[in-house]
Amino acid sequence: MDQTSSSSAEQPKSKPTRRQFAQVVAGAAIGAFAAPAVVRGRNLNEKLNIAMIATGGRGAHNLEQFAGENIVVLCDVYEPAVAKAALTFPKAKQFADFRKVYDHAKDFDAVVVSTAEHTHAFATLPALQLGKHVYCEKPLTYNIAEARIIRLAAAKAKVATQMGNQMHATENFRRVIELIQTNAIGPVTEVHVWVSRAWGWQDPAKAKTLDLGGLSTVERPRESSEIPAGLDWDLWIGPAPSRPFADAYFPGPKWYRWWDFGNGTMSDLGSHWNDLPFWALKLRAPRTIEAFGPPPHPEIAPASMHAKYEYDARGDMPAVSLTWHQGEDKPKIWTEGGIPKWENGMLFIGSKGMILADYGKHKLLPEKDFVDFKPPEPFIPKSIGHWDEWVAACKTGSPTMSNFDYAGWLTEANHLGNVAYRTGKKIEWDAEKLYAPNAPEAEPFIRREYRKGWSLS
Repeated sequence: MDQTSSSSAEQPKSKPTRRQFAQVVAGAAIGAFAAPAVVRGRNLNEKLNIAMIATGGRGAHNLEQFAGENIVVLCDVYEPAVAKAALTFPKAKQFADFRKVYDHAKDFDAVVVSTAEHTHAFATLPALQLGKHVYCEKPLTYNIAEARIIRLAAAKAKVATQMGNQMHATENFRRVIELIQTNAIGPVTEVHVWVSRAWGWQDPAKAKTLDLGGLSTVERPRESSEIPAGLDWDLWIGPAPSRPFADAYFPGPKWYRWWDFGNGTMSDLGSHWNDLPFWALKLRAPRTIEAFGPPPHPEIAPASMHAKYEYDARGDMPAVSLTWHQGEDKPKIWTEGGIPKWENGMLFIGSKGMILADYGKHKLLPEKDFVDFKPPEPFIPKSIGHWDEWVAACKTGSPTMSNFDYAGWLTEANHLGNVAYRTGKKIEWDAEKLYAPNAPEAEPFIRREYRKGWSLS
């Protein structure tokens, strides 16, 4: 039955102890999070001074969420985006280059980063090094090496951090986690996650449709289009390899399918949909990853593919496989009608049953086995709101649930799906060394050389 109501004949394990509860609250699904040490002595009624790095697109949405605070900096490589934001915040200083924002670090306490994926780490790292609180859009970074740099820098800075996977704050996710962690369906050994979005490259010979998500080409444009007035294209390119402007990249979200700027659906929606199993099952670094799909395109991420992760046992949780499916790829149990055919979903398979979930609801299966099931008393507290959680952490030192420790590991794992796909083999993963010992050809996908004038240091 749907939850809101729920369903197994067997009762869950006893309610977690006080210590277990504290670990959940602290985000201990993959390691305890230390509350921020850099707190400005404010209470919740005082306002933060925030620098907004990127004010168009997703940045405009985030600006709305933090509009009740003191917005002191507006920065965007596209001047019309800054000008529009300045209508609401006319006193804020205006910049095009986020690197110059940090020359005025004394003016702000916190930074919100909403740039394109390939510059997330570059806008975030200086803030952490200066002891500023940071909210960064998902995915946290462009590649695995950057995720590790940001996670470690955040641990050293001891500031309030939050990645923009706002579904992490939903009640539905919390209730599913409680069911899994109280053994409602028994130990979970298999998970499937699927999303219907099909933006990117698809082999025309095998695909039912060729959905480029609004792109007009899958080849890199050779000729330069006219650069929109007010756009600093060189700054937009940032650390990525230089190329002429084309409307195939800007405005967003077209850029996210091009390998030089993003990682397609895997890293983008993976930040949302893989979040729930990652949290519920206390996942961290996989042992192996293998991916399947059309032949990798040198320029564009795939529309349809799937990637299988194998994780070792964690504490009292057994080894588990997690398979990500996107576009036309769906789990076999879905295609054969073994579960309701939700357009997007997450399926947890345990020894006593299954949980099917999406963003807003969940269902225990088979329903007949859970008619008299009573869910555990909630033990993960209700969120005050994803954005509000970060603001409160900046002011008081309270924890955030999608902090950069948690988000860093999640981002690394999501990127590994694309690394396996682009490498074309089942890769073994050494998380400590950030290295695939059986696939040295994966190295360019784990880290990359930056364009002259750009570095993470």
